Amino acid sequence: MVARINTVAFQGFEAMDVDVQVQMSSGLPAFNIVGLPDKAVAESRERVRAALTAMGLSLPPKRIIINLSPADITKEGSHFDLPIALGLLAAMGVLPADDIAGYMALGELGLDGALAPVAGVLCAAIHANQRALGLICPAAQGGEAAWAGELEILAPLNLISLINHFKGTQALTPPGATLSAERPSYPDLSEIKGQESAKRALEIAAAGGHNLLMVGPPGAGKSMLAARLPGLLPALDPSEALEVSMIHSLSGGLGRDGLISWRPFRDPHHSASVAALVGGGAKARPGEASLAHLGVLFLDELPEFQRGALEALRQPLETGRISVARANAHVTYPARIQLVAAMNPCRCGNPNDETLACARFPKCVRDYQSKISGPLFDRIDLHVEVPAVNPADMSAPPPAESSSKIAIRIETARAKQKDRYAVLDANPPIRTNAEADGKLLEDVAAPDEGGRRLLTEAAERMRLSARGYHRVLRVARTIADLDECADVKRIHIAEALSYRRIVPGQSAILMESPI
Repeated sequence: MVARINTVAFQGFEAMDVDVQVQMSSGLPAFNIVGLPDKAVAESRERVRAALTAMGLSLPPKRIIINLSPADITKEGSHFDLPIALGLLAAMGVLPADDIAGYMALGELGLDGALAPVAGVLCAAIHANQRALGLICPAAQGGEAAWAGELEILAPLNLISLINHFKGTQALTPPGATLSAERPSYPDLSEIKGQESAKRALEIAAAGGHNLLMVGPPGAGKSMLAARLPGLLPALDPSEALEVSMIHSLSGGLGRDGLISWRPFRDPHHSASVAALVGGGAKARPGEASLAHLGVLFLDELPEFQRGALEALRQPLETGRISVARANAHVTYPARIQLVAAMNPCRCGNPNDETLACARFPKCVRDYQSKISGPLFDRIDLHVEVPAVNPADMSAPPPAESSSKIAIRIETARAKQKDRYAVLDANPPIRTNAEADGKLLEDVAAPDEGGRRLLTEAAERMRLSARGYHRVLRVARTIADLDECADVKRIHIAEALSYRRIVPGQSAILMESPI
């Protein structure tokens, strides 16, 4: 007789069925797991044996074979502990095999039989619901699994309570769907004195989901501004929360509070590798860009990142997804991110101060900024200079506008965008102006006659690429939304152009063309 129970293996976002087959036969006592298990799965033998011993059960002196089918797919992770244990209990006659056949199980066993959280429960629950199966998972993740829909969920604290449930001596309460409703605590924008132009750019970036680059000397407040951006962004809607939480569930970063309801903010150190930033590695895991999906990816000290890692961001900044190709895996993760970056103008950081600038000025500025490629610069909508704070600003009273007041304007602008693009029924859906493209962008952001002439002249003098041209339109559309203006006007185009990067040799079009 072979006892069976369902579980899953993960390949990117995809949950693949795994049939755990347990056979006990006569012969020399042995306990073998086959079907391409990794080290964590192979060690399940000891965890399962110890958990059964803690309940007063011992494995019979037989030849035990655990087969994880299909055998040509690598099985990774500790979540195979629970299905292996349940298969053994069914083979030993402790649990009826028919009762566990209608469930999909995953969970890590402690030596005392307690169930510990594992990665991927939300994805497994959605897959179980599609297959009309119930789900058995650790108690700490029952609220996470309940978001998958109408399916039976058993979330025991330990293995003994699960056995008692199947024997009818204890009833497990179905878990309720939980949502992390409490807003994280973010610093307030009113704490920053001066830097009004940078604050304005930050508001525009938040309203339209635009990429932002801040350039300025050390101590000007670039990192402080970026840290306050999440406090300006609206909460995730239910569909977005499910999408973001699935990624964090796969990475094992979803806590006990349930689904993530606020936009993620990721700020990796500049020593991050390509795999850490965009995903990959031996197991093709999601990287920081995917973990920041529908949120903010903040890269401080931008030129200090590995060039290969930064260049790897070029594709996801355009497509909103990352395809990780490895010899043994090919997976795609969503990565619709808002890139916010900060950098010093050069290595010494003070090229405009003769007393602090290095002897290599101005060559050091060109060399330092050349670490960032032109195509990557071109993908950033807003370039803003953040000068050193004036001592007079430091002694001035704090600004009157707080993050909460600015967040109201941003939420209003985002609501306009959501209504504007909702009627399109696009796949993937368009949520912000930063995602609009092609004819759609030209329709919703078509400027008036004065704005069109200014944009055409600026495109010629500033040598804007087609991508840069469209990014000016996107930013202008967002500025118009903040002004509660239905049409994009010349003044909106002019402000959008002021946030484009000016490189040596370009004409200062805004100085020559009055608004």
